[in-house]
Amino acid sequence: MRRSSTVRAAVLGLAALLLLPGAALADTFDAAGKGLPDSVGINSLWVIVAGCFVMFMQAGFAFLEIGFSRGKNAGTVVAKILTNFSIAAILYWAVGFAFAFGGATGHIIGDTGFFLRDFGDPQKAFPIMGLSDATIESKWFFQFVFCAVSLAIVWGTTLERIKFGVYVIYAVIFSALIYPIASGWVFGGGWLQVNVGMQDFAGSTAVHLIGATGALAALLLLGPRRGKYGPDGKARAIPGHNMPLFGLGVLILWLGWFGFNPGSTLGALDGRFTEVLLVTQMAASAGVLGALLTARLKTGQIDIGMAGNGAIGALVAITAPSGYVAPWAGVVIGFIAGIIVPLGVYAIDRKLDDPVGALTAHGLCGVWGTLSCGLFTLPSLAAYNAVGKPGLFYSGSFHQLGAQALGVVTVFAFVFAASYGTFWAIKKTYGLRVSADEEDAGLDISEHGMYGYPEQFIPIPELVGYGAAPHVATPAPQPAGAAAVSTTQEVTA
Repeated sequence: MRRSSTVRAAVLGLAALLLLPGAALADTFDAAGKGLPDSVGINSLWVIVAGCFVMFMQAGFAFLEIGFSRGKNAGTVVAKILTNFSIAAILYWAVGFAFAFGGATGHIIGDTGFFLRDFGDPQKAFPIMGLSDATIESKWFFQFVFCAVSLAIVWGTTLERIKFGVYVIYAVIFSALIYPIASGWVFGGGWLQVNVGMQDFAGSTAVHLIGATGALAALLLLGPRRGKYGPDGKARAIPGHNMPLFGLGVLILWLGWFGFNPGSTLGALDGRFTEVLLVTQMAASAGVLGALLTARLKTGQIDIGMAGNGAIGALVAITAPSGYVAPWAGVVIGFIAGIIVPLGVYAIDRKLDDPVGALTAHGLCGVWGTLSCGLFTLPSLAAYNAVGKPGLFYSGSFHQLGAQALGVVTVFAFVFAASYGTFWAIKKTYGLRVSADEEDAGLDISEHGMYGYPEQFIPIPELVGYGAAPHVATPAPQPAGAAAVSTTQEVTA
């Protein structure tokens, strides 16, 4: 493509990090010449569409976290989601994608494709994705939104008391180093995938466990919300302010998973993505039922939060085996994840303040999903994906289960050490949590200078343009023996 002198001058004026020698990534098309097969466009379109579904999961995380927060902390979630998503995009473009997927298979850390430049033949530069002829730009976008999801998971345990600047600092390290290196080992053609044979089709470990492990490291140094544990050490409930919003978030996340798992085929022409979608749906549905049943048996109640987290936990669990197992196994995996969710949440809540249940839904269920490959992987799908061996129930061998366990332990150890060290350094320098007064006031006003729900917190005389105060029907005082009369009395916030 011919470029005008004006455009050339503009390019030369970019920051030094962009002034690397060689051709831009658009040269992929130039090198291929005209007459590209239709499969390139079709597969690229599918990967982009699937990536957009995964990107939409950011809205799901926002609604879920806002619903589980108190009203005074609702607005800060929006700023956090947008900031983290943007940081992840820049860093994953600059170095993350190269560290995760670039270079020879079996790598510890990739070394090709920084800034998506000068990588030459993409099929050789990023060999693990070479079976798909979708463009490298579409593959980058799909993998970037995975990185952004994993980063979003980290903050579920830290709601309502963490400094906003911590998001920024950790997001840089996570998106540039922690996530790319660890995920690259598991499904980027790294040593766990290629040399060990660890199976993780779409990221139970490579995305969800990584995020949950970072969340655990942060929580251990951050501590619980004020008032979460009483003088006797017993946990006290701090209810979220909007469960319908939480439910909407769960449904958006559920929808996003139809990009997450089926999109990991990186192609549409062989029809494999439809089978992956079916397995994913069966697992999620079974997870809801398993969680509801377990919560009912434990508490005697139909718990709204457990219903939602049952779906999330099952979706996390089926993410690794979604491309390896039959639909019936998806039901089993999802149902067991649904049982894990309430049991895990109840147990963890006794000692650790995890407002959204991320340690269970993304951590424990991520471990279970990864290990389940070692039990249920079909011989035909192990061969089709060219990674690992059949599961125990088909092969009678513990080999694949051992490979899965080794992968889980290795990734957890690396991510926890790197994350704990990062958060420890932040705590010693910048600080992790807001002051007690700021926490009591809420992060919306203390960190951002505004409320997510201004009419709820700002005094009525200062609410310019908001109209009258809310009214609620209350019984008026009645003299003795008089008939009861209902009246409406003004109630101020």
